[in-house]
Amino acid sequence: MEQYLALWLFAAVFIVLLSGFPVAFALSGTALLFAAVGIQFDVFDDAFLNALPNRLFGIMSNQTLIAVPLFVFMGVILEKARIAEDLLEAMAELFGGLRGGLGIAVTLVGMLMAASTGIVGATVVTMGLLSLPTMLRNRYDPAIACGTICASGTLGQIIPPSIVLVLLGDVISSAYQQAQLDMGIFAPETVSVGDLFAGALIPGLGLVLFYLLYIVSIAWFNPETMPAPKNPAMRSRAFYWRIMKSLSAPLLLIFAVLGSILGGIATPTEAAGVGAVGAMLLAGFKRQLNWQTLRESCQNTTQVSSMVFMILIGAALFSLVFRGFDGEALIVDVLSDLPGGKFGAMFSVMAVMFFLGFVLDFIEITFVIVPIVGPVLLAMGLDPVWLGIMIAINLQTSFLTPPFGFALFYLRGVAPAEVSTGQIYKGVMPFILIQITMLALLAFWPQLATWLPSIVYGEG
Repeated sequence: MEQYLALWLFAAVFIVLLSGFPVAFALSGTALLFAAVGIQFDVFDDAFLNALPNRLFGIMSNQTLIAVPLFVFMGVILEKARIAEDLLEAMAELFGGLRGGLGIAVTLVGMLMAASTGIVGATVVTMGLLSLPTMLRNRYDPAIACGTICASGTLGQIIPPSIVLVLLGDVISSAYQQAQLDMGIFAPETVSVGDLFAGALIPGLGLVLFYLLYIVSIAWFNPETMPAPKNPAMRSRAFYWRIMKSLSAPLLLIFAVLGSILGGIATPTEAAGVGAVGAMLLAGFKRQLNWQTLRESCQNTTQVSSMVFMILIGAALFSLVFRGFDGEALIVDVLSDLPGGKFGAMFSVMAVMFFLGFVLDFIEITFVIVPIVGPVLLAMGLDPVWLGIMIAINLQTSFLTPPFGFALFYLRGVAPAEVSTGQIYKGVMPFILIQITMLALLAFWPQLATWLPSIVYGEG
């Protein structure tokens, strides 16, 4: 019975999370309760709890995690500066005269918004409010319209500078070092958030390409689902100038942030600072920056950042107690005994994460699940960048999948009443297949994720 206390701890946390109790306090409270019981019955060494102050100091002094509030602030400022609205209007005008043009516009804007804000919920809600009514007015099939918006909104999971990749990069880095230490390598190699950013570019842009190919195919073979307008707008020099003006601001910001990281000029944290300042400059240029906007942006950033770091602190306490009950050894035994070796273990972990994505947010999965299974998988010889990108796309797929996908809930909350939940579910199915296809391609060709980091950072 004692050897399974780690699993009972995990099950208890899962039940408490399902009850709706705040995640940070569910993790820490359940862990402390199990630790107290374990100390009472002499099956838990309280020395593990003495390591908590060092863990907290490590969180406080972690330079990488400073990027989180900066990227959140950048996204909030851009949202309040109406960058997304201007982008969507410009792209809709540019492609609106084509069959499926609005679908193409939504996908491209979703890609740019993902690279500008990195916040999934905000992108889905913004796109749903702005583009869904327009698509329905233009006689688009509601299912295809909803599917396009949900899929495009979740691109913020994988296209850098994604907050998901920042958090995942920090956790994967710790797990990779732990795996090497467990293997007796006392001068461990490191993996950075920049590595994950570079590794995510090809898969992320590949998803965008697949989305566009699907939309164009449907528009070509089934034109009544995505008709072109009967009287397309006339193009003039002023029209193209307006398009360039709308595109230049986010493209400049993306180039400044990603270019500085991939070019080795700045770390992700420094680039996040560039992005935050750049977002304020763009908002000021559009005359959308005032004291009220700045105050609201700072408040929103503080709320989101506080939630993230409280969960991180709770997860740190949970992982210490889990380790105190020999949970890591139990996970090693379970994954090592699975058929198929490291590929069987990887498939099982990905399947568990996929289903957990129905009920847990990416932050909980990143901070709770990845530190437990990451060192085990990496000790089996898996590439850390490849593993991180696979996890990110897997969670992105989970957030799209009915009936519990978070993106579906976001869109359902802002969709008109005449759009049924069944239509939303039907619309995302082809995009889920595209996501699974990308996962399969990554599984067979890990170089899709590892090639660019090796070129940019001279590794491998």
